[in-house]
Amino acid sequence: MNRMDRLYALVEELRAAGPRGRTARQLAERFEVSARTIERDLSALGQAGVPLATKQGRTGGYSVDRAMTLPPLNFTPREAMAVAVALSRTEHVLFAKDARSALRKIVAAMPAKDLEEARAAAGKVRLLVRPAPPDPDGEIAEQIWRAISDNAVLRITYTDTNGAGTERDVEPQHVVVAQNGSYLTAWCHLRQEDRIFRMDRIVRAERTPVPRRRETEELKVVCRDPDLPYEALRPEELFPTPT
Repeated sequence: MNRMDRLYALVEELRAAGPRGRTARQLAERFEVSARTIERDLSALGQAGVPLATKQGRTGGYSVDRAMTLPPLNFTPREAMAVAVALSRTEHVLFAKDARSALRKIVAAMPAKDLEEARAAAGKVRLLVRPAPPDPDGEIAEQIWRAISDNAVLRITYTDTNGAGTERDVEPQHVVVAQNGSYLTAWCHLRQEDRIFRMDRIVRAERTPVPRRRETEELKVVCRDPDLPYEALRPEELFPTPT
């Protein structure tokens, strides 16, 4: 989590805590940084006009007035329940942490009555899911995601189904999340064609200064793996198109 995201998350965490607040130590454990870093962040928030309050003593800590930090939008109980149901299916290593963070922000913005109604509605839904497919290594998955976002070339070490390893430069296109695993689609410099790589079989991934040879585009490879769908959902279509 970068500093700007942490500053925003700190405000939401303190809003959710209410008058009880949180100590610097509690916040440090929550965001996996030092107490000194948290204190610097809180100082920056105070200088930016966030209405922080401090309480001295053994039970002391930091709090923020919820009424003075209005959220940009409010969710109805049904909307919050629908988001919770959708996010509960998000267990992929790339998205699970952000999904939980998103739900915390929604909960922090909701009145207690609406929150209780949303919780009761969600309690009437049960999801049947398959056993979780093998996850890729978290650090490798993050390296892949950053390369996709930055249109960078990756040098990967890949182990095939027979256990043979190869090293190759690839131009990442998309992460494909399927029922039985996660895949990376990429233009492979070694094979000179579009290829699909199971992410849990990528044992090393690092950026390389080798320039890209192709523009990012939709997958054009004929896939014989039954785990991959022939037609993929496009999450970007849920966002409005800028005018």
